[in-house]
Amino acid sequence: MSRPPLAPALTIAVLGAESTGKTQLCEQLAERLRARGHRVAMVPELLRAWCERAGRTPRPEEQLPIAREQEAAVDAAAQEADIVVADTSALMVALYSGMLFKDGELVRFAAQRQRRYGLTLLTGLDLPWVPDGLHRAGPEVRADVDRQLREQLGRAGVDWRMVYGRGEARTRHALESVADAAPWAWSPEPPPVARWQGACEACADPECEHRLFTGLIRATQ
Repeated sequence: MSRPPLAPALTIAVLGAESTGKTQLCEQLAERLRARGHRVAMVPELLRAWCERAGRTPRPEEQLPIAREQEAAVDAAAQEADIVVADTSALMVALYSGMLFKDGELVRFAAQRQRRYGLTLLTGLDLPWVPDGLHRAGPEVRADVDRQLREQLGRAGVDWRMVYGRGEARTRHALESVADAAPWAWSPEPPPVARWQGACEACADPECEHRLFTGLIRATQ
């Protein structure tokens, strides 16, 4: 199924605490949705890229411009794609900023923008915490970020879906939410059809008959 005419692009925000598989999930979602024939754009986390370039966390006056740049990238991608998968959003910038500074304008901007996403996914804490040698502080901080993120989503009035599981199960779980939000973007794959049912004597599967015939020849040799 293709994107309906004149329908806006589906924007998916993947949020979550550190070391919860956000980037990997974004990549897997983009891959699976492209396989269905959709034009899919993936927008990376600009806050992390900024910190890596600068070698430090942003100062108070630098937080809002980063958040605006993140959302501008999503808007630009939505002009060319059917589906945009955003590896975090301005809300994550606001959350991390709020842990260090107070900025009401940033929080208001992030909340307003988050309400515009077609689907917000929150990655669960069921994956093991892994240090990256750069920004990750520890599993206890991860739990606090998860709690604060849920609170911010609630205050912003944003409907969101949890994503749990490992590997393919995590991707399938996320795709179920995509199917609920936009059936044109993803429909569950039908279960495999049984090749035969009943007793072997009534089986009309040629491949199965070939195996039976081969077995009889070997038995008489």
